[in-house]
Parts: sequence; C-alpha cells; structure tokens
Amino acid sequence: MKTTVSGRVWVFGDSLNTDAMYPAFAMKLDIPEAAKHVFHEVRPGWTDQVEAGDIVLAGRNFGVGSSRPVATLFRHLGIAALVAEEFNSLFLRNAINAGLPALTVPGVTDQFTDGDRSSFDIATGEYRNDTTGTSGQVPPLPELVLEILASGGVLARLADQGYLPRELLGVLRSGALPADTGSGGA
Repeated sequence: MKTTVSGRVWVFGDSLNTDAMYPAFAMKLDIPEAAKHVFHEVRPGWTDQVEAGDIVLAGRNFGVGSSRPVATLFRHLGIAALVAEEFNSLFLRNAINAGLPALTVPGVTDQFTDGDRSSFDIATGEYRNDTTGTSGQVPPLPELVLEILASGGVLARLADQGYLPRELLGVLRSGALPADTGSGGA
C-alpha cells in the first residue's frame, strides 16, 4: 500500500461542521450531484476548483455535528486525504470507515496556505510543505487503521475477510489507496 499522499492543499478553519460540508438539501441528491455542493456555504465554487489528489486541511474540531457521510463526497471529488489539527471523533471514524485517510497534525493551519504542495506519510507521520520546505512529524496512524485504509474502508475489509459478499469488493474498494509505487511503506 502506498502510504504517502501528495497534492495541493485547501486550508479551512476551526469547528467546520458537517452541515456546512454536506448541506441538508444535498442529502436528497445522488452522490455525484451532492458532491458538487461540498463547502458551498463556506467557500462557494470550491468544487469547481478542486482536483483529484487534493488534500483538505482544517483546524480544530473538524467535522463537528451530525454524522453525515461527508467522506463519501470527498472521495467522489478525488480528495486524497484529510489533515486537521483535531478531528471530531465521529467524523474521524466515518472518514476511516469510508477509506479516506485522516491524519491529525497540531498547528497544521499555521504551516500551510491554500495552493501549497504537500506530502503526508500516514504510516510514519512525516509531513512536508513542499512549497515552503517546512516539515515535521506526528504520531502515525495505527496499523489497524492502515489496514482498513488499504482495504478501501471497513466494509471492503469485511468483504475481503469473507464477512460480506466478495462480489461487493470492486464497488467497496473504489476509493482504496493505490498499490505501493515505491514511496512510503507500511
């Protein structure tokens, strides 16, 4: 499994709630259409600018609020990872369960600005702002979490282990991290 995620960053502030990420009206839409409305209240037009491989960075208490399945929308948009100073625990679990890497990096919003190029290794905790040269290290994600991410999420892991029909693997793994291409490693 490739454990290094590299891409352009988008920086958001503290206490960004799931209602602002996935507005109520969008919950009635199918995933591709709903994904067009992510962050529309706090950053109109963001989904027109985001590209596959981008990384969302945020401040403290990222994902506070209801347990809306925002990770599914982020994955549909091609977001490679979420990085925050602090995650709401329910939001963090939903991201990991959906196969979306989420790494806690205290002070991250002071080290990056919109558009910076970055790399985060979820297995070692090493990170770097490739634009400014700033780097650091935080505790890596636990091995079980890395296994869930490598599977494409908790449901894909359960299917892989025979607890769910194996026929679902293709659909469930659609957002899994790509196979190792030489960078990082776990």
